[in-house]
Amino acid sequence: MKKYLFLSLLALCTFYSKAQSVSKEKEQSNAEIFSAKSGTLMQKEFLALSNIKNCKIEVLHFTDLITSSKQSGLKFSMDVVTSYSTDTKSAMLDADEIDGLMKSIKLIQEKVLVTTPATYTEVNYRSRSGFEAGCFTSKGSWSCYLKLEKFDGKSYVWINTEDLANLYSILEQAKTKM
Repeated sequence: MKKYLFLSLLALCTFYSKAQSVSKEKEQSNAEIFSAKSGTLMQKEFLALSNIKNCKIEVLHFTDLITSSKQSGLKFSMDVVTSYSTDTKSAMLDADEIDGLMKSIKLIQEKVLVTTPATYTEVNYRSRSGFEAGCFTSKGSWSCYLKLEKFDGKSYVWINTEDLANLYSILEQAKTKM
């Protein structure tokens, strides 16, 4: 009986660890999937827009030169310097996700940040690639952030309400360049 119980627990732990590793794989935007296709001659065009704190924002245009098919995305990236190396954190938003992010920013500005919740509260927008933009309460006030990579605590960009308004303007500009 003990042997059966041990084997059952071992199988359960193996299943759980495999499920954990699958769920922590980096999610990708449609633009990232398109740009990584094999058997293509891919052209990547980078259009710099602006920065929010230490986060660079640019429009990327991908063109498969063999088929002439195209895809665009909005890239957020920043370098994180440690004592040993520099690591680049990045996220890509598809063109069809920008309107949702813009609507979310407006709702955060007009309906969320004007409240004072009695309990800890989080509000966030999440893209296909795992990018997040949101806010949470801390000691009765709101803190806003961008998070470039879903499972990486070092990919946060802490922003204020002015940065949030600036981000909205950058997104308006990005839409015209997509």
